[in-house]
Amino acid sequence: MITLYHCDAARSFRPLWMLEEMGLPYELKMLPFPPRVFAKEYLALNPLGTIPFMVDGETKMTESSGICHYLGIKHGPTPLMVGPEDPAYGAFLNWMYFSDATLTFPQTLVLRYTQLEPEERRNPQVAGDYAKWFLGRLRAVEAATADAETLCAGRFTAADIVIGYALRLANNVGLAKDFGPNVAAYWARLQQRDGFKRAVAAEQKAGVEQNVAPRVRA
Repeated sequence: MITLYHCDAARSFRPLWMLEEMGLPYELKMLPFPPRVFAKEYLALNPLGTIPFMVDGETKMTESSGICHYLGIKHGPTPLMVGPEDPAYGAFLNWMYFSDATLTFPQTLVLRYTQLEPEERRNPQVAGDYAKWFLGRLRAVEAATADAETLCAGRFTAADIVIGYALRLANNVGLAKDFGPNVAAYWARLQQRDGFKRAVAAEQKAGVEQNVAPRVRA
């Protein structure tokens, strides 16, 4: 049984969404955010104190987009993956890495300096600078979705899951109002997927059952 440690609306939503799209059985363990502060016992499992943390037998992983890639290969085959024989393979891998390294990184600084730091340490200038960074990088998604429903390979793939989470996070930190028209339409389409809806429902249900309140969002 796959076990996924997750915080409400955190980047662990990527593998949660992937699990739901693939229809794989899993156990969802909810933690308060950030767990390194509010669930110190978690450090015994994951010394980084970060989310996600996935356990699949002897395999333990902490990188959200990497977990999605792992699930697709290890528990596939699935149309969510794009193989090396496909002309879109390079684009697929690029989106998988782009999702966290380029898109999510600046958003974490927006989140930190608008919501997570104590009031006296919040910094509108830092948050604004990194919001602009994120929106500048988002131009790649705006261009890719100008004439396509999805990012690559002519179908919904794990690339759409990992980039889709970045859009969800942007929405939660107040940046969705600055989406271009193509990104806004793409984000609307992603939210209509049954897999996305199931993942949100699973997140909410587990939070209630495990008595872990959702974090406050912008």
